[in-house]
Amino acid sequence: MLHVTKSVTINRTPEAVYRFWRDFSNLPQFMIHVRSIAATGDRSHWVVAAPAGQTVEWDAEIVEDRPYERIAWRSLPGSDIQHQGMVRFEKAPADRGTEVHVEFQYDAPAGQAGATIAKLFGEEPTQQVRDDLRRLKQVMETGEVVRSDGSPEGAGQGASQQRAAQAPDVGGRR
Repeated sequence: MLHVTKSVTINRTPEAVYRFWRDFSNLPQFMIHVRSIAATGDRSHWVVAAPAGQTVEWDAEIVEDRPYERIAWRSLPGSDIQHQGMVRFEKAPADRGTEVHVEFQYDAPAGQAGATIAKLFGEEPTQQVRDDLRRLKQVMETGEVVRSDGSPEGAGQGASQQRAAQAPDVGGRR
């Protein structure tokens, strides 16, 4: 199994970050590979973009839910990907918000060959989680994900088109 561990500090309370994460309908806001999540109670069905325009699907269940502290899950038998993991929400030192720690293990589709192909397509899970946590921080702290042509998801992923900057009109001159 491949193992991924990443963290980020968010300037919000553990309660606020936990509530946001626990509402699965919020996750596609910052997890750009997630196409859909259908949740019923502690079970959910995930559809996620994979390399080369493919998708993978799985069913998961929450195996531990400690409000404001942690959520742990595992995929159910018969899923395209077998995985398990958890997200922890810890109060950051010096009242700096919340440390969010994500850790999971998974078997890549097609084993090590599939993991290598994913890296070649820029779909390596460690980088995905790092990017997802960066976007979570943006959503929690500013209410939106800042996108540009240079960001991994680019301007074409629902970002609004902006006009070029112009010098201010000062006394009728530009």
